Amino acid sequence: MALRFPRSLLIAAALAMAPSFAFAQDDPHALTPRKPPEAPAKLPKVDRAKGLDFLFGALKAAPDEASAKHVEARIWAIWLQTPSDTVALLMTRAKVAMDAHQMDVAIKLLDAIIKIRPDYTEAWNRRATLYYLKNDYMDSLADIEQVLIREPRHFGALAGLGMIMQDLGEDKRALDAFRKALAINPHLDKVPELVKQLSEKVEGRDI
Repeated sequence: MALRFPRSLLIAAALAMAPSFAFAQDDPHALTPRKPPEAPAKLPKVDRAKGLDFLFGALKAAPDEASAKHVEARIWAIWLQTPSDTVALLMTRAKVAMDAHQMDVAIKLLDAIIKIRPDYTEAWNRRATLYYLKNDYMDSLADIEQVLIREPRHFGALAGLGMIMQDLGEDKRALDAFRKALAINPHLDKVPELVKQLSEKVEGRDI
């Protein structure tokens, strides 16, 4: 049976409730959210760009899964940072609405954030998830594009792009997105298997 990412995975990617993929069910093909540490309310002043550059380098060089997940959580914490108390409050409310399955309310809150701070990448990323959950692939893809314009290394958005392409039957484009995500974060759960599966389907088996 072909491996498929369920919608819960894109929830994880976009809501930062599970910045990577984790398994916690009897079904080995099922993915469930894994909740990482929330970004601290107040973080020390650091050079964001240099900090992310260092962490992405550390992510690629991580010697094991535990080290990689620790670095990954720090990347998500930086991505979630915002200097705006208003944005932070709206993001919290959007998460509460999402947890309550009030997707339309969550989308409206994220709309407000994007209007206030269009440079805040995670608002686009979260809204992309909600559109995906509503089967609105066009708007989800548009938001993923905005995420990747602002942060081309956003492995969560790239994984989400791969999921949408796979849902649409665009296996070659799905493979490309998954490979890009894996090149940035080699420790994404299940993505190597998906790349292998799609590689065989798109490119054929090695002789």
